[in-house]
Amino acid sequence: MSYVFPPPPTVSVPVIGSAARFPVHRIYCVGRNYEEHAKEMGFSGREPPFFFLKPADALVLAAGEEPTLLPYPSLTQDLHHEIELVVAIGQGGRDIAAADAAGHVFGYAVGLDMTRRDLQGDMKKQGRPWCIGKGFDASAPITPITPAAQAGEVHQAGIWLRVNGQERQRSSVAQLIWKVGEIIEHLSRAWELAPGDLIYTGTPAGVGPVQHGDLLEGGVDGLAALRLRVL
Repeated sequence: MSYVFPPPPTVSVPVIGSAARFPVHRIYCVGRNYEEHAKEMGFSGREPPFFFLKPADALVLAAGEEPTLLPYPSLTQDLHHEIELVVAIGQGGRDIAAADAAGHVFGYAVGLDMTRRDLQGDMKKQGRPWCIGKGFDASAPITPITPAAQAGEVHQAGIWLRVNGQERQRSSVAQLIWKVGEIIEHLSRAWELAPGDLIYTGTPAGVGPVQHGDLLEGGVDGLAALRLRVL
């Protein structure tokens, strides 16, 4: 088969303890999935889950001892951090029951849903799609993936983020409104999940702005931690 130009390389994420990499298909994100975050965004209660997507090439790998450099995006004056547990799908399917969802999970990682909050807010006010606020270049930092068998009690793990050494976000994955199995159940009703899909499961309260030069450190207990420096 020939192409009019060379196709881009496959986006992939390293796997802890393996030389093989995890090829990425799609990135799904869950909105307002911690109660306190929902409240800080002006909502409350257990609303039905909703989702948005980011392009696979928005991923930025945060690995190594030195902080990964994260470019400050264009068009915004209000870039926000949102720390999240990321679920990596290893077996796809449709209409997956929550009780069966664990069998579809390859592993877990730590991610950031970086958000151009001012652009997102403007689009919301106008009733327009807010992809420009969420799906921009380098908007999805991620750590290497820890296989599920090595992730421990990830569903009860602490989740946290510090900016320049000061804690901004702190909660527990147990506080998810929609648990991982329920997220997979709802997603697989709307899309056929595929091996290589990543699910950013939502962020706890404490989201806020970052500035040029800020050091972001975040994690989910038991998984590889994330370190980024905003350019």
